[in-house]
Amino acid sequence: MRIGVPKEIKTHEYRVGLTPAGVRELAHHGHGVLVQQGAGAGAGFPDDAYRDAGATLVEGAAAIFADADMVVKVKEPQPAEIAMLRPGQVLFTYLHLAADKTQTEGLLRSGATCIAYETVTDNAGALPLLAPMSEVAGRMAVQVGAHCLEREQGGAGILLGGVPGVPPAKVVVIGGGVAGTHAAGMAVGLEASVTILDKSLARLKELDLQFGPRATTLFATTEAVEHAVLAADLVIGAVLVPGAAAPKLVTRAMVRQMRPGSVLVDIAIDQGGCFETSRPTTHAAPTFIEEGAVHYCVTNMPGAVPRTSTFALTNATLPFVLALADKGWRQALAGNPHLAAGLNVHEGRITHPAVARALGLSHVPVQDVLAPGVIV
Repeated sequence: MRIGVPKEIKTHEYRVGLTPAGVRELAHHGHGVLVQQGAGAGAGFPDDAYRDAGATLVEGAAAIFADADMVVKVKEPQPAEIAMLRPGQVLFTYLHLAADKTQTEGLLRSGATCIAYETVTDNAGALPLLAPMSEVAGRMAVQVGAHCLEREQGGAGILLGGVPGVPPAKVVVIGGGVAGTHAAGMAVGLEASVTILDKSLARLKELDLQFGPRATTLFATTEAVEHAVLAADLVIGAVLVPGAAAPKLVTRAMVRQMRPGSVLVDIAIDQGGCFETSRPTTHAAPTFIEEGAVHYCVTNMPGAVPRTSTFALTNATLPFVLALADKGWRQALAGNPHLAAGLNVHEGRITHPAVARALGLSHVPVQDVLAPGVIV
């Protein structure tokens, strides 16, 4: 198979779909890999490293999309990239379609087979290709939140960990999954006062054992969320419903009642955001002030640390890329129900029920797309 790795073109996105080591592994399996010149430069991978790993370097994305059987990316395809997709081609990347009807419609028109990292599952019901970027985003959320609390950034001028004689900032993390756990760990490490809210009692017990007296865990009722948010200096939204739009757990009325200069970091913005006042931002202009609070809603947070992120992402995606390349997408999905859960769009049809529900559209079950008689 010919695998193409284009340069990411989303604003301030410096990650790349595969490391040179990932390319070498694919080449070792007998596959051809096309890498766009300069694709890895932002993550510290020069063209020569890809060439030495066995890739063919090409100039421009058009050559990648024209010649590759499968395109491996990081972020959702931008309009110019969607226009280059074609029927029979496989796209393997983050999509986050539930919050993006325009992209969905473009992918449907393309006729391509689109497999989303964020809905691939594992035996435990977790999301193994979302997890590494959730880890990065969770840790980054505390870094950027602390920075946004500085007065020069519009914040209240509060040091996250305080100093002797001065209390630390109150950090509230909504969602105790991968991103929320890593955010809480960073905040605890900086000696903030940390509260974690989640709807799973089992997960709260795990978090209580992990953090002990260094963090408070609360069951996420509407009242508990409101009480915690109104007292917070920094709120981190780390809510995830796989494949679906994020619920709006923090209302505009809550934000309006927060202390002026409080900060909200919405990790869930890729899925529409979990704050009613959120709107997508970029690394070029990452924040805005709404109802007196600083909002950080960058849709590709891990893109700010592309070298770490690219290594982490390739570690997770490479086994699936190899399976798709070695077996072909249909056989790979038929033999692995967890990878099959990643199929979102195929030949003009939505195949993921949560995506379809979020957009008010119909869908075709994955098993109907695969060979007759195959159980997924």
